[in-house]
Amino acid sequence: MSVQTDSEVVIRPAAADDAASIARVHLISWKGAYASVLPAEYLDSLDAADRVAEWQRILAEGSATTLVAEGDGRLLGFASYGPCRDEDAEDGDLELYAIYLDPEAWGRGVARELMRTVLADVPDDVPMSLWVLAQNDRAHHFYRRHGFHPDGIERIDDIADVPVTEVRFRRG
Repeated sequence: MSVQTDSEVVIRPAAADDAASIARVHLISWKGAYASVLPAEYLDSLDAADRVAEWQRILAEGSATTLVAEGDGRLLGFASYGPCRDEDAEDGDLELYAIYLDPEAWGRGVARELMRTVLADVPDDVPMSLWVLAQNDRAHHFYRRHGFHPDGIERIDDIADVPVTEVRFRRG
């Protein structure tokens, strides 16, 4: 599967050699999106080599479907999804584990094309969930536009000694 978008962005399945580029986008996206939520020293301490190793493992295991968006001669973003990990998930439920973009690609329709590609692969009757920080209004709006809605379930995670509330959104 390879999708050419109107903005000269190609969406395709991730390959093993994409791990370093996915890790780069993952890190710079976190630093851009969570600068007002998480301590700068924590974000600065995120290790690129650790993230590359994590993505190498994820891509090698094949337990998730990972798509990448390429444009401008580089990887601009990625999305990863697979079986839902929630305690109350039923067999066949899916979860969007991650969708991140290089901040330079924000507002260019790349995330929209990634999400459309993910959703085109998910049958309409299959529930899909995702977790998003409660304070991430931009993401809440994006997910609502794609048919996801908060279902009333929240969890508190501790990231860098900062309690953060995550809200579950569901679709289907």
